[in-house]
Amino acid sequence: MEKRILIVEDDVTFGTMLKTWFAKNSWEPIWVTRVEMAKQEFLNVSFDLVLSDLRLPDGDGIILLTWVREKKIDTPFIIMTNYSDVQTAVLAMKLGAFDYLQKPINPTVLQQKIEMAMNQPELLENNKEESKPKSKQKQIINNVVKGSSAVMQRLYSHIDLVAPTKMSVLILGESGTGKEYIARMIHDNSNRKSSPFVAVDCGSLSMELAPSELFGHKKGSFTSAVSDKTGVFLEANGGTVFLDEVGNLSYEVQKQLLRALQEQKVRPVGSATDIKVDVRIIAATNEDLEKAIEEGRFRQDLYHRINEFSVNVPPLRERIEDIEEFCYHFINQANEELGKEVNMISDEALDILKQQNWLGNLRELRNVIRRSVLFTTDNVLRKENLPEFPKNTKTQNLIVDNISENQDIKDFSLNKNKEKEQIIAALKEARGNKTVAAKLLQIDRKTLYNKMHLYGIEL
Repeated sequence: MEKRILIVEDDVTFGTMLKTWFAKNSWEPIWVTRVEMAKQEFLNVSFDLVLSDLRLPDGDGIILLTWVREKKIDTPFIIMTNYSDVQTAVLAMKLGAFDYLQKPINPTVLQQKIEMAMNQPELLENNKEESKPKSKQKQIINNVVKGSSAVMQRLYSHIDLVAPTKMSVLILGESGTGKEYIARMIHDNSNRKSSPFVAVDCGSLSMELAPSELFGHKKGSFTSAVSDKTGVFLEANGGTVFLDEVGNLSYEVQKQLLRALQEQKVRPVGSATDIKVDVRIIAATNEDLEKAIEEGRFRQDLYHRINEFSVNVPPLRERIEDIEEFCYHFINQANEELGKEVNMISDEALDILKQQNWLGNLRELRNVIRRSVLFTTDNVLRKENLPEFPKNTKTQNLIVDNISENQDIKDFSLNKNKEKEQIIAALKEARGNKTVAAKLLQIDRKTLYNKMHLYGIEL
């Protein structure tokens, strides 16, 4: 079976050349010219590799990369650029890109990068199982490091309390903090540990396909139903269903999910009878669900049903004392992956890492360590092996400190000059990337663009 690649390139000549090259090298290439077109392709099919230009008519490759990773899609991602901007490449890798290529592209280098991306140990492990674009079931990683900070020890004590119960748990936390790992820990310490743990990416469930994915369907119930399908709830019967990014479910699907949770019964699409199920629900989100309820995007009754007990996973910047432990853990992973023998990290390098904001949390730290180990020539990871971080690493704190606790930046009109300065500072730290700048400012990209237009800041 041919591997499938998504090529995102607006240059017609270059895009045609890439599509031809991949087709001749036993790939099934799909070529699009815009970010939005790429997103639509991801919603329809799964890919083995993404090759995206940095600058595109409706955004950039980093916007697409961020969207892909937020959807919990771990497809290897390679950025192409006409510009030899190392900072952009480093930013892309920090956000989850495997690597970058500078145009004009050398076919030999391209082939090498592809082979490295496709031969990642975790990717090979995942490819052993049947591809499931809408639900995901990964092997439990037994050597995950916990962290010994006081805040994490308190979190683990809460897990010890709730794990043996039947209570539904809502896990809160930023992207990349390890919410699925916490969910697995709860499952592994419960009396359901010998039964299945099934994780579902709610962000990838469309309103049309969600009932089939969650509850199953009967053959012939709709056009593409060529055989019976066992839904997630039946697959996890006796065990745990993990609803990742539950806030992304459509309102209609929320209604169907609530019925299933209340009655502990599911009805496959096309069936006339209900099936009794016994599952425990663990949900996770990085969204403010109470705000979503106020805006009419999330059902209050479902919120209370999944939030019988909640745990908050702190961001990495709030557990600086754990960074050294995580660094050595990720160094060991990178050694196995890259064939290196790094066994130390210098104090200078560690101090630099402790000063960062880590907006991508553990996922970002892992990518930085992996890249740094690759550039290490002996057994010590030194500061010169690290990527060049923005000099002002505390921009986010300055921005947040200047906004009142109960006031969004979009409503912050007390001092327009200060707000303009904050936006410029965030854009400077993010090297002009609007997606990253919006995250620093804790606003959405649309609000950022409106503010930039209002203050005459170059788009």
